[in-house]
Amino acid sequence: MPRASRRKGDAARRHADTVRFVLFEARPAGLEFHQLVRASALSPHQVRSGLAAPKDEAASKGWPPLIWNRVDGYQLGAERAALEAYERQVVSEKLTQFRRFITGTVAPHAAAHPNDKWVRHIVAQLNSIESTLDLIASA
Repeated sequence: MPRASRRKGDAARRHADTVRFVLFEARPAGLEFHQLVRASALSPHQVRSGLAAPKDEAASKGWPPLIWNRVDGYQLGAERAALEAYERQVVSEKLTQFRRFITGTVAPHAAAHPNDKWVRHIVAQLNSIESTLDLIASA
């Protein structure tokens, strides 16, 4: 994903407007990435940059949400069921990432330095995050 400084430049805003316009025209259907590149006449890098900005600004600008799934590709303003499925998928991915981070990095650190204040603090916080994400994913 492009750095924040690049997503906020004039070029990134133009790419975001182009991508948003193309996706808006394709509604309610979605577009796969290669279709989005072709329909927008932007390079793959420009499309990636253009996809990042609407995700960052959608809520503040009142734009419809941007989601992605394997079947339909990128979609603007999907139905409630599609939005919920996308949100569950993202939460599940983040839960997996957190669990791998905990078991692969934090737990060995905690085992090596059991009296370290930092380790005790991060273990407690990450266990809380893991619990919250697990509740959301299983709800």
